[in-house]
Amino acid sequence: MPEISKLVPETVTARAVSRGKLGGAFGPRFFLGLLLGLVWLGPAWLDVRFLYAMALWDVLVALAWLADWRRLPRPQELSVSRVWSEPLSQGAEATVALQVSNASSFGFQVKLEDDLPASLSAKVPEAEAQVPGARGELGVARLTYSVEPAERGNLRVGGASLRYQGSLKLAERWAGADLAQTVRVYPNLQESKRYAFYLIRSRQIELEKRFKRQPGMGREFESLREYRQGDEPRDVCWTASARRAKLISRVYRVERSQSVIIVVDDGRLMLARVTPILDSGFAILDSKTSTALPARTPHTGASGKAAVGADRESKIDTVQNPKSQIGLTKLDYAVTAALSLAHVALHSGDSVGLLAYGRKVHARLGAARGASHLRAFLERLAMVKGELVEADHARAADLLLTEQKRRSLIVWLTDLAETAATPEVIESASRLLHRHLVLFVAIGQPELGQLVARRPVSVEDMYRYVAAQEMIERRELLLRRLRERGAMTLEVLPGQLATGIVNQYLEVKERSLL
Repeated sequence: MPEISKLVPETVTARAVSRGKLGGAFGPRFFLGLLLGLVWLGPAWLDVRFLYAMALWDVLVALAWLADWRRLPRPQELSVSRVWSEPLSQGAEATVALQVSNASSFGFQVKLEDDLPASLSAKVPEAEAQVPGARGELGVARLTYSVEPAERGNLRVGGASLRYQGSLKLAERWAGADLAQTVRVYPNLQESKRYAFYLIRSRQIELEKRFKRQPGMGREFESLREYRQGDEPRDVCWTASARRAKLISRVYRVERSQSVIIVVDDGRLMLARVTPILDSGFAILDSKTSTALPARTPHTGASGKAAVGADRESKIDTVQNPKSQIGLTKLDYAVTAALSLAHVALHSGDSVGLLAYGRKVHARLGAARGASHLRAFLERLAMVKGELVEADHARAADLLLTEQKRRSLIVWLTDLAETAATPEVIESASRLLHRHLVLFVAIGQPELGQLVARRPVSVEDMYRYVAAQEMIERRELLLRRLRERGAMTLEVLPGQLATGIVNQYLEVKERSLL
């Protein structure tokens, strides 16, 4: 993961300026003082001279207001800063601080309001604090509040408004500070931290492969040896042969570092909002048998080997989400899962690339490694937003076939359209199979599992049950056809998406399927 400090929005500081025509108003205690002056009306019924006492009282209140107003710092003596303590990531709470600096010698009570978009905070953040006067150095008060971004991408944040009163609270000044800035909301960064186990396991797999030689038809150089009958002429090292006066051949091994291309569909289907089911009896759909497996239950496929949904010592079937992420779209889950997989794959020594597409290609990044590449990957994912049109899957396949010549693991995150014909995404993914290893991931519908799990009690419930069963069977049929062509498939609930694809990636690494 890139250095967190580099992802934190910049601190913005601005000098306060007066707001409103007069730049202030009367405080609540001023009106309370005038109201108390009405007490003189009672004695005035007996002696009219008490009216003069009431007028004198009102003058004293006005003079007190003026004195309180003069003690209040001018807006030019105040400065306001907005301080971000952590990166903004979708669905994760972050703390923001507003810092008020006072250059005058008088303290005051301040109430601040920050102008944030609704996607950062549903309510306007408000906070109150006592700002001390300057005593050799600026008087500083710090007010904090929390935000929880609901959308990724760039967001425009406005300025801050101040209302402050003196010790008497008779007078009040209004001011504002221009703290306008653009901040970027990233995918859920906390989700990637929860995969520390996978990072450890992926490193263990890499160490195991270093001790286990795997000579083969790969093109990664390993060593030199004497020429043997049957060696290909292209494997002869002529320079070494000339030095030793005999034929020397190069020995190659299967490449340890492969390319992983993550393809994210951001078309219309991926904008559906879902509620994940993490603690239910539904689990990842087995990629070999298309059978829904109970969570944490081992399963053996027809080949006799443990299936993808099985409980393996090297993997975790379910990672519980600490907070319910109600209202996220399938695309949100896909983006978070893509970041988690990229994090694990890069730590395993593989190169990772990205392709996000709708009608057009919205984000593209060639396969590479390193911390700077992960930062570029994260920045592009942050700007991936869906569009309300059908995605052009054929264009994405054409682009992959044109630009990705080397055999790679293609992880395609998408959903299946409910049409009578075979969805275009199935045909497009099939075109890649002659060159690449394809992991086709369909994001499941939690509602379908709920419908078939309930026993129908009415005619309407029966219709819903049958319709849901037909949709599930059709999706299973489409994925089975894709598996028969040589692809790996996975249908997984949104809340288990990241876990499912990371598990499958580690399966590919362990079995050297590339």
